[in-house]
Amino acid sequence: MPVLTRLIPSPVVVDIRPGALDDLVGVLADERISHSGKLAIAVSGGSGARLRERLTPALPGATWYEVGGGTLDDAVRLAADIKAGHYDAVVGLGGGKIIDCAKFAAARVGLPLVAVPTNLAHDGLCSPVATLDNDAGRGSYGVPNPIAVVIDLDVIREAPVRYVRAGIGDAVSNISAIADWELANRVKGEKIDGLAAAIARQAGEAVLRHPGGIGDTDFLQVLAEALVLSGIAMSVSGDSRPSSGACHEINHAFDLLFPKRAAAHGEQCGLGAAFAMYLRGAHEESAYMAAVLRRHGLPVLPAEIGFTVDEFVRAVAFAPETRPGRYTILEHLDLKPEQIKDIYVDYVKAIGS
Repeated sequence: MPVLTRLIPSPVVVDIRPGALDDLVGVLADERISHSGKLAIAVSGGSGARLRERLTPALPGATWYEVGGGTLDDAVRLAADIKAGHYDAVVGLGGGKIIDCAKFAAARVGLPLVAVPTNLAHDGLCSPVATLDNDAGRGSYGVPNPIAVVIDLDVIREAPVRYVRAGIGDAVSNISAIADWELANRVKGEKIDGLAAAIARQAGEAVLRHPGGIGDTDFLQVLAEALVLSGIAMSVSGDSRPSSGACHEINHAFDLLFPKRAAAHGEQCGLGAAFAMYLRGAHEESAYMAAVLRRHGLPVLPAEIGFTVDEFVRAVAFAPETRPGRYTILEHLDLKPEQIKDIYVDYVKAIGS
């Protein structure tokens, strides 16, 4: 008998709403996650530590581990500490760096992960990838999806607004990433996973077209769901293709060339997406995307994140080297720095300075 369906790795619980944290204990008690209540909870020294005080009385069987940063060494050290105990699951409670450390550590010791993000800075909260700083700069490591994702929108409202805005840029950049995937299909014959592309595209469009802002609960709901869906799209395709194209190559170039000056991941991806859309000739779409990003307070020009035009040109020219083998509009056009600069001038005129 032919296989008529496929199994998609995804969380068994996705709880996104105001007050969701109040039911975290019930989620963790689910026998698919923890039957004994013995949990290893990784937290940051900031938002996670504050929530630790709130949650400790309800989680008497938990052991809390404070994670200092988002490096590979931090994640390896966390895995070693967790391995010394006997736990049912790992909980990552905090920002993106803590979630990534917890994802890596859980994978290393073979335990399921529950992701409890305290901001919406990027789509890594439910992706099969852990991004960690290492001696060579920054690396991406394959890990299983979280078994559960709990996002309390009341907690998200308390996060620094810049990190919530950044998530908008990361979600919207899906639209550019899918356009790059389709380009690779037309020119190189690269196979597209239609389901993964549909999930990622609709996640990006939902955020792009929503009339609300980060002060609105319904917009935060859509944004959080879009970031979760982006992560699931990557699981469906088996790589980051649905959410990572020229937009992310430009982001990685900023990170590698200017490691001490780089802006937030989602800020750079949003800027990269708007410019990449212009590069591919989608000028109206680029202008609309830039207008939406601006409405949410996100950068659309390099000066808005502290870079000169020449530095931006350098980053765009270097960007293809960050993802060898990935075909995007940047590889397709193979532009020289002077060409990038000329197009950038036109981009600024098109979106309005």
